Amino acid sequence: MLASQRDAFDIPRDVAYLNAASWSPLPRAVQAAGHAGVGRKAQPWTLPAEYQPRQIARARAAAAALIGAVPEDVALVSSVSYGVATAGKLLPVPRGSRVLVLAEDHSSPTLEWLQRAPEGGFVVEAVARPGDGDWTAALLAAIARPGAAPLALASISSVHWADGGLIDLEAVAAALRGAGAALLVDATHHAGVLPLDVARLDPDVLVFPTYKWVLGPYGRAFLYVAKRHQGGVPLEQTAYGRRGVDSERAPYFADLAFTDGARRFDMGERDHFISLEMAAVGMEMMAGWGAAAITARLAMLTERLAAGLADAGVEIPAARVRAPHVLSLGFPQGMPAGLIEALAARGVYVAPRLGRMRISPHVYNDEADVDAFLAAFRALRRQ
Repeated sequence: MLASQRDAFDIPRDVAYLNAASWSPLPRAVQAAGHAGVGRKAQPWTLPAEYQPRQIARARAAAAALIGAVPEDVALVSSVSYGVATAGKLLPVPRGSRVLVLAEDHSSPTLEWLQRAPEGGFVVEAVARPGDGDWTAALLAAIARPGAAPLALASISSVHWADGGLIDLEAVAAALRGAGAALLVDATHHAGVLPLDVARLDPDVLVFPTYKWVLGPYGRAFLYVAKRHQGGVPLEQTAYGRRGVDSERAPYFADLAFTDGARRFDMGERDHFISLEMAAVGMEMMAGWGAAAITARLAMLTERLAAGLADAGVEIPAARVRAPHVLSLGFPQGMPAGLIEALAARGVYVAPRLGRMRISPHVYNDEADVDAFLAAFRALRRQ
């Protein structure tokens, strides 16, 4: 099991930051990469010619390593919503078919299809949150429901952003293949933290950002596109998405055919060197620790939380249906007003999500942070 990596971060000892699922602190090494990037932009004449392609290749390879992909199948994009919008141009949804989403899933894998549905003539079906928290069983039932319209696509988070429910992606992917449907995965709360192998899973599209679990900046995300969809048209038209548009050679538009692989889907202004190197450093740190070791550490912390809350009068999803790094608490009478703010006043940081309290530790947390939460929570509940 991975040891606490608190020393790699700038977190005071009296702060229990348990909110990685909102955004993570930046490790010192990632901060240093950002400062260095600012310095390079201040003096761009100092950059060697090979700097740009080297940084782009480094970030692409770092992202691919976290999900078991080859770099050629990964595009540099700005956000999950950008990746899903790209998927909207690649994945056919016939009229009269249906798209599955999770009820109250994050906006990123959901709104694209809600926007397209009226004109596209298909329906978006939200799978209701199951009473036992088993999103996988609920999804499998929706996929196989007799008499339903043909299924074209499931566009889902692999970990529900609000309640921490964990989807068994392999079971869902197999069921979708059997139904002739595509799979789009928002892996925001999965990539880097939980084991993930797209070569084995074979999703059609998978996307994740860097500002949460993989310890990077805002404005950076990575899009995996299965080879069977790499002949599609990208969301933006860029010079580097074409084979022969080169500012150093005439004619400028020498060859407008798209490049091979997922690079054609790279966003405009992909070479933002400040954030690009920050993202690469954060992902490399995660890969160095390894998903299995990270999972074991975070599972230990959330289990300690769950055990400490066993008699606290809150609803805790069963371990079999929740992600090991997210613990979501339900309140039978509703979450008390001001509870999140009162915890923050005591140096304990968690998030309110859809009437629940979401607790999400990361590698910088330790048992002392968990104990600080439990002590503050009990004291406030007594009040």
